Amino acid sequence: VQLQASGGGLVQTGGALRLSCVASTRIFSSAVMGWFRQAPGKEREYVSAIRWGVGSTYYADSVKGRFTISRDTAKNTVYLQMNSLKPEDTAIYYCGKGVDWYKVVAGKADYWGQGTLVTVSS
Repeated sequence: VQLQASGGGLVQTGGALRLSCVASTRIFSSAVMGWFRQAPGKEREYVSAIRWGVGSTYYADSVKGRFTISRDTAKNTVYLQMNSLKPEDTAIYYCGKGVDWYKVVAGKADYWGQGTLVTVSS
């Protein structure tokens, strides 16, 4: 499966962006889709995840209340709505696909998208 992420850009503090990630093949209900990010000089970290079948959503504490993950099963697409952005949200954002929930929330996935850059200016 190939994952294509898009939607990054430059935004001011307090602004919003919506990221999209389209899968090249059907995403099965057992899958877990996640968003991750890697800031300059830092390790890649988990941001949010969604269980594809039931739609349960989970967030890292750093983005809880500001980011919303969602999915469109007909379009094999997962979204990340990012509101109230802060400079510390600046990073390359990756989408990932896995089947092991614990691996995904630990920052690991079986398939990765190419990343989209989000820059939040102060």
